Amino acid sequence: MAKAHLPATDWTRRPDLAALVAALDPAGEGLVRYVGGAVRDTLMGLPVKDIDMATPLEPAEVIARLTVGGIRSVPTGLAHGTVTALAAGSPVEITTLRRDVSTDGRHATVAFSQHWEEDAARRDFTINALYADPQSLTVHDFFGGLEDLAARRLRFIGDAEARIREDYLRILRYFRFQARFGSLPADAEAEAACAALAQGLKGLSRERIASELLLLLALPDPAPTITRMAELGVLAVILPEADPAALPPLLAAEAAHGVAPEALRRLAALLPADSALAEQVAARLRLSIAQRKHLALVAARTRPEGDPRALAYRVGRSAAQDRLLLTGGSIAPLDHWAIPQFPLKGGAVVARGVSAGPEVARILRAVETRWIAEGFPDAARVEELLTEELR
Repeated sequence: MAKAHLPATDWTRRPDLAALVAALDPAGEGLVRYVGGAVRDTLMGLPVKDIDMATPLEPAEVIARLTVGGIRSVPTGLAHGTVTALAAGSPVEITTLRRDVSTDGRHATVAFSQHWEEDAARRDFTINALYADPQSLTVHDFFGGLEDLAARRLRFIGDAEARIREDYLRILRYFRFQARFGSLPADAEAEAACAALAQGLKGLSRERIASELLLLLALPDPAPTITRMAELGVLAVILPEADPAALPPLLAAEAAHGVAPEALRRLAALLPADSALAEQVAARLRLSIAQRKHLALVAARTRPEGDPRALAYRVGRSAAQDRLLLTGGSIAPLDHWAIPQFPLKGGAVVARGVSAGPEVARILRAVETRWIAEGFPDAARVEELLTEELR
């Protein structure tokens, strides 16, 4: 078993984490370790978002010890051994060591364990099975994760096909982690297993697939990974409408304009410029109502889009920016520009002698169309446009 040490960082010095460790392991018996992403990302010099801990203590004992230590907790996943401690800095998930009893490709039945290596063996990738002692910061590595991390190599723990059959979502997790941490050439066994078992993704919930896909698309440069997923036949299983070649031009446009990555924009790039098809894809992926609306608006793009400000007025700033980036337009006219409100109301038209009804709506639309075409002039000009329309 390889060992290394975490560098001391802001999060490893947090007083609330020290209090948490003291509550769970008051005698310093090694009953708690940091695990997973916090360890991995610290070793890579990346910012750490979430802190997870592992312990041989069972959930009831974890809750009891936290209570004695004056730390509130929430039983967020007792069936899988997880208790969330409400630490001052941020919530911390504490999970009892586990071993898999059975799996069905979507979920696992687990039993609690007293052995760290058993817990590590049920994890997906070697770089995610790293544990760190909170006192000494010693890193415990059972499956070569430290070496893989240094080489930027993503490997499944043990047999790749066996790990995937336990949970087919690991196929998508593999590509997401490969895009974030991996280097080329990728692990041949991992890729072969993903390609061979890709059809298993059809048995997963659409929500789980959408979550992983959007996480992948939100990374700085997912284009090579998306292309590789297509080559291996994986992308066609989850997004048969996708055209991977459409992604690099968008990434170049984002970079040129200094725009941050946005997963939905990139998903729209992969899809044809077809609003109805985008709605079907959004429904299939169980996206939220807001996400579905945005995806459909962006998919309604035309080339060229015309006046950026007129577009933003019609579809909103966010959808307009995405459409312009996808079609090669400039988003500069939208910088520091607030979308104006049309200053004319139906009552003003009625006050000019028009009977309430469809004619008022027609006049409002006509004036608004001219107002947009003239670049959103002031209220005085709108009154002139109304007078002209009434003539």
